[in-house]
Amino acid sequence: MRARIALAAGALLAAAVAPLAHAGGPDGLSVDGYGTVAADSTVTLSGTYRCLDDSAGPVFVSSTLVQGNRSAGIGGSRAVCDGQVHEWVNSSVVKDPAYKPGAARVEATLMQLTAGGMGLPTPGFLAVEESDVELY
Repeated sequence: MRARIALAAGALLAAAVAPLAHAGGPDGLSVDGYGTVAADSTVTLSGTYRCLDDSAGPVFVSSTLVQGNRSAGIGGSRAVCDGQVHEWVNSSVVKDPAYKPGAARVEATLMQLTAGGMGLPTPGFLAVEESDVELY
């Protein structure tokens, strides 16, 4: 347990020192280098994001976890678009088969929903980040 806390604290410090290092524009997204798998199969992933304007529609951070030949969406969270760096945390219970501690890959997306021509929501992708992670 202490190792997890120390690892999480180190990753959070790294994220605070160099937030959104991969962001090339006003909107950006990063993925922490670790995630967790709880005893009940709850997977939690996190990172940081920045977006400037949500006046055209709500913005969300979605994440997908890939391990071996398994891929699953891990939650989604509403973004606050005020130009500041914010943390995102997404969690989901994933069973049959459950994810295991070890190497994995996260694909995260900062996406805005806008009204399409027929009034249906249309996704617009503001930032995408793919990152190797270690699950604990």
